[in-house]
Amino acid sequence: MESSSQDKNLPATPQRLKKAREEGNIANSKDLGHLAVLGGGAVVLMALLPLGFERLLSGMRLQLRFDQQTLAHPALLVERLQAAVGEWMLLALALGLLVPVIALATTFASGGWTLSSKPLLPDLTRLSPISGLGRLFSKQQLVETLKLVCMTAIVGLVGWQFLSAHQQAFGTLLLRPLEGALGQLGQWMVSGVGLLLAVVTLFALIDFPIQKFLHAERLKMSLDEVKREHKESEGDPLMKGRRRQRQLELAQRNSVAAVPRADLVVMNPTHYAVALQYDDATMAAPRVIAKGADLIAMTIRDVAKASNVPVLQSPMLARALYAHAEIDGEIPAALYTAVAQVLAYVYQLKAALAGRGAMPGQMPLPQVPQELDPHWKSSVAEAEK
Repeated sequence: MESSSQDKNLPATPQRLKKAREEGNIANSKDLGHLAVLGGGAVVLMALLPLGFERLLSGMRLQLRFDQQTLAHPALLVERLQAAVGEWMLLALALGLLVPVIALATTFASGGWTLSSKPLLPDLTRLSPISGLGRLFSKQQLVETLKLVCMTAIVGLVGWQFLSAHQQAFGTLLLRPLEGALGQLGQWMVSGVGLLLAVVTLFALIDFPIQKFLHAERLKMSLDEVKREHKESEGDPLMKGRRRQRQLELAQRNSVAAVPRADLVVMNPTHYAVALQYDDATMAAPRVIAKGADLIAMTIRDVAKASNVPVLQSPMLARALYAHAEIDGEIPAALYTAVAQVLAYVYQLKAALAGRGAMPGQMPLPQVPQELDPHWKSSVAEAEK
């Protein structure tokens, strides 16, 4: 086999993409997930921080207040402590619930989600040193390494610039009143975290299309894989032929029940049988209501004789009708003349038997085009060989 046929340079087919998604193999940007967790967590924390700070102050005032009633009932201290812990637990619970919701919403919005148990199953191929080396020196690992190096350098540079710009202000922070110092510290945290999130956002915007591209590259297919997939989806031609043959035989067996309604049956004389029906008031052309070969042909003949349906021996016409006409379908236009000849003969025969005319002579030879006879085609093909 040519090596070019093994090159995976063809885009993945829809069936390959669907199968990969069912197996959990999808394009997934880790940086986008990190941004959702860090950014969502920062936003939720900033939103809850004023409320938490207020609750902290009120809780501390309550905990540090001692009066005669508190001294008389020490259990009140435990109740106060439980209330304070409960409030902080509620704030922590809100933070713990909202951040996963934001992360999941981001994943759903980016299309990087699927329901599959395949990634949970053990994969022994991951223990192979050869496959491990292949993953180590893959395009994916190279991109991840370069991205990590660049992100580390940029985050370090941004952090250094931020600390250098606020170094003197940090030194005077302890000289300020507590409330003002905490407010200033909060502003610095917001600006510092904002700068870091800006870096993560930049890398997430770059990483998302890169992961899409790498995922498409991993799923590329060779020409042999496309052919094999097409064969599996369409089915083996040999098996399709067998199924089609069985369906045809079943349809022919079912069509035997319609033979009593036929005007005549054309046979060859034992291999093929075709039952024809024609009504000039409702049909534009004669129709085939039953046909069969071998045993089915003999059954059609027997049913026709039992139902007093004329059976005519016309091998060439029988073969042509069997090959080119479908059950419950009109006969081909090229066979109109031949079928008209046998129908005219049958009508004259029925009229003579009913006493309405003279008995016809020998049945005329139907004029069947040679190219419609399968046996003639086979003989020509053998002669050409």
